[in-house]
Amino acid sequence: MLNIRDAQFKLFSDFISAHDAFVIAGHKEPDGDCIASSLGLAYIIKKFGKPCQVLSAGPFKRTETKKYEKLFSSEYKPLCTNPEKTGLLIVDCSEMFRLGETIEKQVSGFKSFIIDHHKTAAPASELCILNPKAPATAFLIQQLYEHFFGEPDKELAELFFFGLGTDTGFFRFLDSGSSDVFYAAGRLVKAGADPRSTYEDINGSKPLTTRKLLAIALDRISVHCGGKLLVTYETPEDTKKYGKDGRDTDILYQILLATENVRAVAVFRQENEHNCTVGFRSKGNVDVSAVAARFGGGGHKNASGLSIQGVLDEIIPKIIKEFEKNI
Repeated sequence: MLNIRDAQFKLFSDFISAHDAFVIAGHKEPDGDCIASSLGLAYIIKKFGKPCQVLSAGPFKRTETKKYEKLFSSEYKPLCTNPEKTGLLIVDCSEMFRLGETIEKQVSGFKSFIIDHHKTAAPASELCILNPKAPATAFLIQQLYEHFFGEPDKELAELFFFGLGTDTGFFRFLDSGSSDVFYAAGRLVKAGADPRSTYEDINGSKPLTTRKLLAIALDRISVHCGGKLLVTYETPEDTKKYGKDGRDTDILYQILLATENVRAVAVFRQENEHNCTVGFRSKGNVDVSAVAARFGGGGHKNASGLSIQGVLDEIIPKIIKEFEKNI
């Protein structure tokens, strides 16, 4: 089931009623869904007549997210005199550590409520709306707004459509069971969202350096698991030379997953001498979240990731070995 249940609407409403002010926080390095969810939820809190602050640890690396950076803060400032009356709303992730170390330290003492669509084994709060079947957290926030306040205005509709478009790959990840998602998107378009301009916001105006970084990643592809898995990587030198202005990994995943016989893709990045990040994408029944979870990561069945200590030469063979059990 994709839609929020009546009991969940009440759970959320009760949490709002129990607090006088709110802090809203999403995961570090926010994408379009995280941004839309955070700011959309802020609309809701203000509609309830209560103050809120929207936090993010950043960085806002993606081209389409940079214009929203000024709407977020990295430092919590009390909005009411009684800390026990401040509620924490966590969006688009379920674990405190994913907020980033600086934000986690500032908000860890508040009672929290989670709204998320990622698979998670241990959410930070029992008070939550968690739905791994939902295509985006913005889709859930949209339902909250419509339930309590009706049709969104044009600005909010555009924001929700941006979040929904981001996490659905502009709807290409959806299947035949997604009619509710298209109905929701239709309501947003009716309210003023423009699909064409949203697509351009998400996919356009990429720096030329991202094209060069894409070429390097394509040149380094290695083939594994009988042709079902493609692997590539990025070094700190690549990032320094070509990746400062953001990356366009989504188009890389699209190209590689469109390759004959390929069922999964893994993109590795050596972020510094001690740490790597890894992004996974797959199609069909290949569950990359299971591979990510094995190394402390997580996400969706067909889109997951992780951060892990080590260097590329050590990490890549370990993860390929794990894929051999899951593909």
